[in-house]
Amino acid sequence: MGIATRVTQMLGIEHPILGGTMMDLSVPSFVAAISNAGALGILASAIYRKNEDLHTALRELKDLTDKPFAVNINLFPMLAPPDNAAFVEILAEHGVKIVETSGFGAPAELVALFKTHGMTWIHKCVGVRYARKVAGMGADAVTVVGYENGGATGTLNVTTLVLVPSTVDAVDIPVIGGGGVVDGRTLHAVLALGAEAAIVGTRLMLSDECPIHENLKKALCEATELDTDIIMHSVKFPHRVWLNEPAKKVREIEAKGGGLKEIYPFVSGESARKMYSTGDLEAGTVSCSQGISLARRVMPLKDIVLEMVEGAREQQRRLAAMGL
Repeated sequence: MGIATRVTQMLGIEHPILGGTMMDLSVPSFVAAISNAGALGILASAIYRKNEDLHTALRELKDLTDKPFAVNINLFPMLAPPDNAAFVEILAEHGVKIVETSGFGAPAELVALFKTHGMTWIHKCVGVRYARKVAGMGADAVTVVGYENGGATGTLNVTTLVLVPSTVDAVDIPVIGGGGVVDGRTLHAVLALGAEAAIVGTRLMLSDECPIHENLKKALCEATELDTDIIMHSVKFPHRVWLNEPAKKVREIEAKGGGLKEIYPFVSGESARKMYSTGDLEAGTVSCSQGISLARRVMPLKDIVLEMVEGAREQQRRLAAMGL
């Protein structure tokens, strides 16, 4: 039995967990596994550069699950950005009813399309003022991720513990919280802070279904809370990553004033894909939350989700026994 909230009811999912969108990883097989586990899988549309490739991915995804899923529309800068308006039309053609947006700004030019096609729109951001803005634009829910988050952290440096309740106080729409959510305790925590679901990325990387090499999964299982850091300050796109040798090299380059040209070989998508496919842990960098220290086992996705939900219930029972 799931935990019912406004978010689970809105999205038609069993558990208040959304799979964090991960570039190159949030492909149909992984997304379907998340949805089939009772959470919400989210396809990364930015993986696909051609319209037909997105069509193919959506057909594959729909063959793999009959559960709700979403598609992320990427608003971050890209060397060759896709036509997001065309992508939204493709989503509508395939009957996609949930869309997530994330990036440096709100998708003002896309909101009318979302509404025309009857899509539930979730916007992901890192600050209260951004959440308030998209709420005013008609977002159905907002996701906020704190400084502990793996991947893009923004520049506000506000922790999940403060960001989630601050956002809950600022908007009337449901809030989804993230940043360090990796187990039942941290899921319970964001729900206790007023969020109505959690977004989870790093923990789901350590699943049987995640398409990364076993070498990387093993290394991440052994990581501690000190084994991440934020890089890419020099290009105004700070990311929290696992602190492997390429990440340390980027830190050194940036400390000496280096910029995109110098760090690109270490942070490029090509380098990351090489690491994911070959298991060469020095090929590139990978986004990773500080919560990695609490994730110690590779498990089937369904078991991870159920363990988190039951763990959250156990925390509730523990507090009830204390009279809280």
